[in-house]
Amino acid sequence: MIRREACCVGMGLRGLAVLRRSACIRGALAGLALWLGAGAAALAADRYAIVVSGASGGPQYAEKYDRWRADFVKALREQWRYPNDHVVVLAETSGTDTKVATRDNVRAAFAALRTRVRTGDVVVVLLIGHGAGAEGEQAKFNLVGPDMTAAEWAEATRSLSSRLVFIDTASGSFPFLETLAGRSRVVITANDNAAQQFETVMPEFLVGAFNDPEADVDKNGKTSLWEAFSFASAGVARWFQERGQLATERPLLDDTGDGVGTEANGQATDGMMAKTLYLQPDPVIPDSGNPEIDAVRRRRLSIEGELESLRFRRPQLTPEQYDDALEKLLLELAQIDRRLRQAL
Repeated sequence: MIRREACCVGMGLRGLAVLRRSACIRGALAGLALWLGAGAAALAADRYAIVVSGASGGPQYAEKYDRWRADFVKALREQWRYPNDHVVVLAETSGTDTKVATRDNVRAAFAALRTRVRTGDVVVVLLIGHGAGAEGEQAKFNLVGPDMTAAEWAEATRSLSSRLVFIDTASGSFPFLETLAGRSRVVITANDNAAQQFETVMPEFLVGAFNDPEADVDKNGKTSLWEAFSFASAGVARWFQERGQLATERPLLDDTGDGVGTEANGQATDGMMAKTLYLQPDPVIPDSGNPEIDAVRRRRLSIEGELESLRFRRPQLTPEQYDDALEKLLLELAQIDRRLRQAL
C-alpha cells in the first residue's frame, strides 16, 4: 500500500472526515466494482485447473513437457493446496491421476466443470505442447488423436460461469488470443503473430515464475498473473538475447476482452484484472460462531482487494477521482475496524 493510504488508515473516522469529498466520481467507483466482482462472494471463490500437455512429437519434447506439467501441477496441489478433484491433468500417456490428452477427454473435463463452477470461481487452463497457427479460429493445439481448433476450445469454455485464465504456451498460439478473449477472462499466448510457428521456451519461465521470489515484484508474498506474465516475457527475451538469435516468440496478454493483447512492457489498457488475480486460493475466514462478524471480516478482506485494485487503476483516474474513491474505501475500512474492536 502506498504511504498516504497507510497513514490514512491510522487516522480514524474523525481524521478521515476532514479529507476532501466530491460527488463527481461515482462512475469511477462503479468501474472499480466491475473489476472486483461481487465483494464477499469473490472471497469464497473456488479454484479449478485443467493442465494439458499434448502430443510431443518426440522424446526430446516429451521430457520437457512432462517436467513443466509436473512442476505446475505440484504447485497447484502442494503449494496452493488445490483439492485433487479440482485439478484435471491430461498428458500424452496416462498415469496416476493423469488421463490421455484426447479431444474427448478435454471436452469431458470442461463438461464436468460446468456443473460445478459458480460466478466468481476461477478456472485455470494451461496448454503445453505444439500448435499450428493457422489464421483465426482454425489455429490448433496438438492432442493425441484429433487436434482441437481455437474455435473448439472457445466452445468448450463458453458456458463456464466462472472467471477464466487461459494460457496457451504452444507454438502458433497467437490466434487463440482473439478467439478465447471475453469478459472476466485473462488470455495469455506465447506468440504475437500467426507466423511464429517455432518451438516455444515460454513454459519454462512461466511455470518457474510461481516458484521464484524475483517474480513477486511488489513483495506481497504471492505472484499475480501479471507478475508471472512479465517474468516469463523477460525470461523469453533474455533466452534469445543470450544466444544471439532473433526472437521467434513474444508473449501477449489480454484481459479487457478485446482480443488485441499487449506485451509485458507495452502501453495498453490490459493488465488491470491480471494484476489483482492470483492462482493461489482466496483467504479462508475462520468461523467465529457469529455470522454477522464473519460477514464483516469478509468485507474487510474485500476492501483490501479493492484498495489494491484502485492502486493499479490510479494512472487511469484523475487526482480527484482517485482521492474520492480512496476516501470512501478508507472510511468504510475504519468503520469496520472500529466495529470489530467493539465486538472483541
